[in-house]
Amino acid sequence: MLFKYEAITNIGEKKSGSIDASSKDSAISSLQRRGLIVSSIKEEGGNNGILHLSFFDKKVKMKDIVIMSRQISTLFEAQVSALKAFNLLATNTENPALVKVLNTISTDIEAGVSISEALSRHPDTFSVFYINMIRAGEESGKLTQTFAYLADYLDRQYQLTSKTKNALIYPGFVIGVFLVVMTLMFVFIVPRLESIIRDSGQEIPFSTKLVFGISDMLTKYGLFVVLGLVVFGLYIFRLTKTISGMKYIDRAKISIPVFKSIYIKLYLSRISDNMDTMLSSGITIIRAIELTSVVVGNRIFEDLLKDAAEKVKSGKSLSEALASYPEIPPIMSGMVHVGEETGSLGSILKTLGKFYAREVNEAVDTLVGLIEPMMIVALGLGVGLLLTSVLMPIYNIAGGVN
Repeated sequence: MLFKYEAITNIGEKKSGSIDASSKDSAISSLQRRGLIVSSIKEEGGNNGILHLSFFDKKVKMKDIVIMSRQISTLFEAQVSALKAFNLLATNTENPALVKVLNTISTDIEAGVSISEALSRHPDTFSVFYINMIRAGEESGKLTQTFAYLADYLDRQYQLTSKTKNALIYPGFVIGVFLVVMTLMFVFIVPRLESIIRDSGQEIPFSTKLVFGISDMLTKYGLFVVLGLVVFGLYIFRLTKTISGMKYIDRAKISIPVFKSIYIKLYLSRISDNMDTMLSSGITIIRAIELTSVVVGNRIFEDLLKDAAEKVKSGKSLSEALASYPEIPPIMSGMVHVGEETGSLGSILKTLGKFYAREVNEAVDTLVGLIEPMMIVALGLGVGLLLTSVLMPIYNIAGGVN
C-alpha cells in the first residue's frame, strides 16, 4: 500500500512524500528509522470510498525497466544526482506501479540508502541479477555504464523472448477456434444427421461410425470430459508450482524434438549475454556464473551453472567446466577456451550471445514458416474427414431416393 505522509526532520525542516509499506504502522516505523517525526500519514486513495482491488493494478513489465534503466543512464551522464534522477522519473512515468516504486526508492536514497539497497527492497520489480549489477557498478564506480549495459541487455532479452512467445500465439488461436467449432459440430450437428443415416438402413462406413462414436461420447459424457480436462489442467498447474514439476517441464523443453533446438539456443544466448554484461561491469567470473544461474530461466541449466561455479572454485577453467555437460555444445566451450587463453573472454561471450540470438530468430522464423502450412493441411484433413464421413452416407441416401 502507498501512504502519503508529512513529517518534520530533526532540524525542523518539513518533509512530505509517499512511502510503500504493508501497513500504516510499518510505514511510520520506516519513516522514524530515517530520522523523521511523522505529523500526518494516510493511505493514498484510502478516503475516496472506493474499494481497491490489487489485481486491477498494472504490473511493472520488463519494457518499463528497460526504459527506466536507459533514462537513468542518460541522466547520470548529464551529471544529475541519483535522488533527482529518480524523482524526475517518478514524475514522468505512466505506469502507476512503477511510480510507487520510484517514489519509495527516492525516499530511501534521500535517507542515505545506496541505490542497490533501495532497489533490493523491491524484489518483485528488480531481479537478483539487476540488483547485483547495480551493486557492482557502485563498487567499481561505473554506475552510469552499468545502467546502460542493463538497458541494452534487458532490451535484447525482451525482444528475443517476445518473439519466441508471439510466434506461437497465432497457431494457438487458430487451433483453439478449430477445436471449439469441431466440438459444436459433434454436439449439435452430427447427432441430427446420425438419426437420418441410421434410419436409412444402409451399411455405415467405419469412418462414419468413428464420428458417431465421438459425437455420442461428447453428448452423453461431455460434462465428465470437461471436468476431466479441468482436473487435468489443475494437476498440471499444481505440478508447475513444485520443484520436481518445474524440472520435468524444463527438461521437456530441451528434449522435445521440434522445440529443443530453439530453447537450448535461447538459454545459451542468455548465458552468454548475462556473463558478458556482468564481466563488463567488473563482476568476478564465479559470481557471474552464480548470478547467471538464477536468471537463465531453466532449472536444468540453473543446476548446470551452479555445478560449473563449484568446479571453477575448485580450480578448473570455465571452458573445462562447461565441456563436461552434454547440454553445452562443443563450439561454445571451445570458444570460451579461446577467450580464456587470449584474455578476451568478454568479447567472445558477446559474440556467442549475438550468434545464438541470431540462431533463435532464424529458428523461430523457420518454425513459423512451417507451422502455418502444416496447420492448414491438418485442419483441412480434419474438416474433410468429418464432412466426408457424414456427407457420403447422406449422398447415398439421396442417390437411393432418385
